[in-house]
Amino acid sequence: MKKNILGFSLVVVVTSGCGASNNFSDLQSYMDEVRARPKGSIEPLPKFQPYESFTYGAASLRNPFQPPITLELTARQKGSVDVKPDESRVRQFLEDFNIETFQMVGTLSNSGGVFALISGANGVHRVRVGDYLGRNHGKIQSIDDGKVDVLEIVPDGEGGWLERPRSLSLKERS
Repeated sequence: MKKNILGFSLVVVVTSGCGASNNFSDLQSYMDEVRARPKGSIEPLPKFQPYESFTYGAASLRNPFQPPITLELTARQKGSVDVKPDESRVRQFLEDFNIETFQMVGTLSNSGGVFALISGANGVHRVRVGDYLGRNHGKIQSIDDGKVDVLEIVPDGEGGWLERPRSLSLKERS
């Protein structure tokens, strides 16, 4: 019984601290001070400017970061009626690629002749004099230890054809 009385008195003492006390004067004075401060004002939102579209009209003009191109029509080569590609021949595999994608990487020779090793078109290819290379009807004219000479047949822009010599130089090892 003593234990019960002691337990009950302990509960009463502990819960008496949680009792309702109306002493909120410090909180009330702070709230009054905040309410007494001058009210702020919020600036109105800026006026919305509608988007005005712009059409760029200089797309067809020369790039300002490249030097101007001067064309002299009198110095331009004219095509010949004697020069034209053989459209009846069967096209070779390496004619489906631009000649700029190829590099010479070496030569081979055996009893069959001299061959050049050309890198490009997803591999290394063996070519010889008379084979075709590139999209402009390029025919291999000669093979040296350091270069492959190709003669391309290109349109002149006026319905004729021009012969244009090109060379693929041996790629230096780094």
